[in-house]
Amino acid sequence: MHWSPRPAQTAVLGLIGLGLALVVVFLDAPGRLLVGTAAVVVLVFAARDLVARPRLSAGPDGVQVRSWTNRRHLPWPLLRVRVRVTRRLGITSRALELDTAAGPDDEGVLVLLGRHDLGADPDEVARALRAIDPTGR
Repeated sequence: MHWSPRPAQTAVLGLIGLGLALVVVFLDAPGRLLVGTAAVVVLVFAARDLVARPRLSAGPDGVQVRSWTNRRHLPWPLLRVRVRVTRRLGITSRALELDTAAGPDDEGVLVLLGRHDLGADPDEVARALRAIDPTGR
């Protein structure tokens, strides 16, 4: 099983970035700086979504999380899967939390992935991960 950002969302991000880059031509110097910076940031996010696919994949030996430059393997026996719910400024958000810390003195690895990173609801992904976890936790 694997999860990635939705291709349509990545395409929309790319189109917005290109649109902002085209608008830069028609602006004055301060506008070019602001809109050009926004275009670069949006295009970088779109590139990240293309390069780091799939963001999360699960198999019988554990979970792999992919970033810009590497893949991190998290074995099932060490892994705790939770959905972190936070509320700020009246907005509730959910994130999938993957944690390998064995206790308070163990640094372990902590990975947080949101709906955009997964292309699915974090609750659904957590249920799917728990269903295939051979340790039964």
